[in-house]
Amino acid sequence: MWTFGKKLDLPTPDQALTGRSAPLAVPDRHAVLGNPLVGPYPDGLEVASFGLGCFWGAERVFWQTPGVWSTAVGYQGGHTPNATYEEACSGRTGHTEAVQVVFDPTLISYDALLKRFWESHDPTQGMRQGNDVGTQYRSAIYCSSDAQLAMALASREVFQAALTKAGKGTISTEILPAPPFYFAEAHHQQYLAKNPNGYCGLGGTGVSCPIGTGIRTAE
Repeated sequence: MWTFGKKLDLPTPDQALTGRSAPLAVPDRHAVLGNPLVGPYPDGLEVASFGLGCFWGAERVFWQTPGVWSTAVGYQGGHTPNATYEEACSGRTGHTEAVQVVFDPTLISYDALLKRFWESHDPTQGMRQGNDVGTQYRSAIYCSSDAQLAMALASREVFQAALTKAGKGTISTEILPAPPFYFAEAHHQQYLAKNPNGYCGLGGTGVSCPIGTGIRTAE
């Protein structure tokens, strides 16, 4: 039987909460960027997903990145469909707090998003990020294509070499083909835009990730 004392261990499917069939309600549009939160998205845009600790601050990292069209926070990588925040925090869903990033690849490369990801948190901490402890805070990259998966895996090797040279630890980031993304509750979407003094526990390692060309100029 699953116990609440095992929040550093991922539950098996039979241990996970059952969830619900209906998605949680979210706003129609992004509170900062003004674009729709839920797809289908315009042709030519791509989707990437990242987990890097508490999703409030993680989402802000990406909506502030030029070339990003929309962002949303949600639960991903676990077993419980349409989980709630309380369920995710119980450790009984298997989900991590994730940010879905919709971006224009003519304006920003996926490598540049990976660079933002690696440098914005400490990916060596396992089931935690700073003082936030639990499976829902684990580092993750969920890839929407084979090309993204190959680039994410390659970037991990490059950044690990940089971390090792700096005397840092071993990357524990989960890198997988994207499992279903379940949108979080409306009040969590763009939380730090609505609550500028809200909590943000993100902190990087201080090590630069030597990938990504940054912002592109539209042709």
